[in-house]
Amino acid sequence: MQSLKGRVALVTGASTGLGFGAAKKLIEEGAVVFITGRRQAELDRAVGELGSSATAIQADAANKADMLRVADIIKFVHGRLDILFANAGGGHATPLEELTEEQIDRELSVNIKGVVLTVQSLLPVLRDGASVVLNASITADMGLPGFAVYASTKAAVRSLARSWTTDLKHRRIRVNTISPGVVPTEGYSHVQKLSDDDIAAYATRVATEIPAGRVGTAEDIADALVFLASDSSKYITGIDLVVDGGITRVYAGRN
Repeated sequence: MQSLKGRVALVTGASTGLGFGAAKKLIEEGAVVFITGRRQAELDRAVGELGSSATAIQADAANKADMLRVADIIKFVHGRLDILFANAGGGHATPLEELTEEQIDRELSVNIKGVVLTVQSLLPVLRDGASVVLNASITADMGLPGFAVYASTKAAVRSLARSWTTDLKHRRIRVNTISPGVVPTEGYSHVQKLSDDDIAAYATRVATEIPAGRVGTAEDIADALVFLASDSSKYITGIDLVVDGGITRVYAGRN
């Protein structure tokens, strides 16, 4: 049975990686899905794979005019939005002494400003009782070397969700976050500049530290999203759902 049949969803940053996996799963569960991204060629490829239930809109999540245009299109086509997955974001490991002002501005912009502008811009089209899910990260908890700026932006995302839970309670809009664990995606090669062999070796090594015995997949995150987007979680709001195979609990136990 499709748990999201007839729902209208938006996934930002969905041309590749976790966002693409999320859009694919939402469609499998019966939703019609709008996806956004900055690169038209990758959006076209994504829609070609996702099929007729997907619509691509080229937009930068950190650009207010772009996101207002996205809201206008969704309103014109469907009149409402039931599910919003603010997924667009990014960052990479950089030692403190090597951080540049450009990198700091970029990660603060896409990971915090982008989330704020996305949710703010879509508020008029979000129906009362809608589900908003923000993409956070386990890095906010782990103190990993080189990830100070990225991790702090993801901690901010969790804080935004808690505040918006009360800001939007009069409209019964639920706001939650998902914190993915180690999930190798295209970003490992495009952003971290790792080769396929490097990614495979990293995944094999890290898997030994994860209680589940493996690294995560985009489908793992998508499954969590479907739960938070569906009526199965109708009494859940303001939480951070950690999807990491147990690795943060292992590290917490070592402290």
